[in-house]
Amino acid sequence: MKIKSLMLAIAFVLPFVGMAQLSAPPENWQHLDKMKDGYFGVSANKMYSDVLSGKKSETVVVAVIDGGVDWQHEDLKDVMWTNPGEIPGNNIDDDNNGYVDDVHGWNFIGGKNGNVNQDQLEITRVVAAYQKRFNGVDASKLSGKEKKEYDRYKELEETVSSTQAEAAASLGLYRGILESIVAVEKQIGKSEVTFEDIENFKSDDPKLSRAAQVMKGMMAEGATSQEIKDQIQGGVDYFSSQAEFQYDVNFDARSVVGDNYANSYERYYGNNDVKGPDASHGTHVSGIIAASRGNGVGMDGIANNVKIMAIRCVPDGDERDKDVANSIIYAVDNGATVINMSFGKGYSWDKEVVDKAVKYAMKHDVLLVHAAGNSNQDNDNTDNFPNDKFKKHGLFAPKNAKNWIEVGALSWKNGEDMAATFSNYGKENVDLFAPGVDIYSTIPEGNYARFNGTSMASPVVAGVAAAIRSYYPNLSAVQVKDLLMSTTTMSSNAKVKVPGDDENLVPFTDLCVTGGVVNGFEAAKKAEKVKGKRKKKFRSRAADAASGKSVAKTRA
Repeated sequence: MKIKSLMLAIAFVLPFVGMAQLSAPPENWQHLDKMKDGYFGVSANKMYSDVLSGKKSETVVVAVIDGGVDWQHEDLKDVMWTNPGEIPGNNIDDDNNGYVDDVHGWNFIGGKNGNVNQDQLEITRVVAAYQKRFNGVDASKLSGKEKKEYDRYKELEETVSSTQAEAAASLGLYRGILESIVAVEKQIGKSEVTFEDIENFKSDDPKLSRAAQVMKGMMAEGATSQEIKDQIQGGVDYFSSQAEFQYDVNFDARSVVGDNYANSYERYYGNNDVKGPDASHGTHVSGIIAASRGNGVGMDGIANNVKIMAIRCVPDGDERDKDVANSIIYAVDNGATVINMSFGKGYSWDKEVVDKAVKYAMKHDVLLVHAAGNSNQDNDNTDNFPNDKFKKHGLFAPKNAKNWIEVGALSWKNGEDMAATFSNYGKENVDLFAPGVDIYSTIPEGNYARFNGTSMASPVVAGVAAAIRSYYPNLSAVQVKDLLMSTTTMSSNAKVKVPGDDENLVPFTDLCVTGGVVNGFEAAKKAEKVKGKRKKKFRSRAADAASGKSVAKTRA
């Protein structure tokens, strides 16, 4: 990203400050019904009032594979999964599953000396591996196959190097903007200045004058000076992470974990700190799925009889395939029947190990729900990992995971602006859409906030899926997916802007397989008429351990 002026920098950092203040949907819009409430939510409230009212349900465990969950949050503490086979705090692996004191889940990016916070992107790790292999070689003496790899290495190396340089330049610019705003406030004599203060501000310093003009424009749209500073600090953090960690080929975050990273099939490493150093994203995701309903606190999750299993494997950077695979296996072994995965990347280190974990989940009837990504790209033509396509398969073996749902993000706006501007899409590789803009949910330390992303849309779908699995426990994971896919809704003949393209209008059917938005009411209504095909329920290792049954470590 090349930013050539102060105004362009501000435009990048603050596009939503004023809009968020002046025009925002209800805090529960993802629950609402288009016909009844005017918002294209998933009709969750209608699902409960018109179909599920008075019906019995079974508790469903939903695993949130993410960057950490604040399990003590006021709206989550009562819905956290607690391992029935583990005695908290005794430093003993009571259920013999290989994970000591895994009371609410497990952290695969931590060790006995702390936790991973920042990490590289996968493209950077690929370049670092290539560097070890090709550093100092004579390219003219390479074989044809080696030369192709070498050329790819040089191409990726240039991408990483140039992006890191751009991020460093942007970091300096953002820090300068923040310093200028603080200087303006200092000159005015207030730490929280008003629109009137800025209107009357005069300075001979052109940097301060420009900063004041930017503040004035944003304040006119409803932003406070603190909100502006917070947004710019977000830019500082964003570019700092890119320049200093994500695109640094020499950065090593893995030593904290202490595993043998070369062994993708190593299972037993990590620690039990499921919150980690930054649990904002995972806590928000968890609240969307299952924040305590009807408790008069904060907000309601989509599903009302759910326990959240927290599994930490996503740093500030790209998740690692080894950790993703182990997270899926851990979730399956410990009784999760729905797994939410609000993460993704453009490169894969070891797709085969993730594929095996996905097949393990498929074998044990676990539904995987995955966010499509936020790069407004066509996933039919651009790599996005993990995904439901298996790298290796036999003649009669499945090519795709039948237990996988890929989710794009819907805006609360009607008409041609319905698809979120940032959302990835794909007529073949994105299954359906769900609310993902201005989603109000839990964040750490008892707080709440609105976030945007397919990361928010995915747990909306996971919540609906969990509700269906809870009230109709005889339905298999594949049946639940089919239900959600076959009951999506959309305005008839809806044409929308292609994400990232304000001029090109297409039918919503061009953006995803179903051409629609998940609808809990319609799914539950149809579930009433579907005969369940779920085989004998998989008994989790934790349940076996709690009952005194002998258990053995998994070797998936």
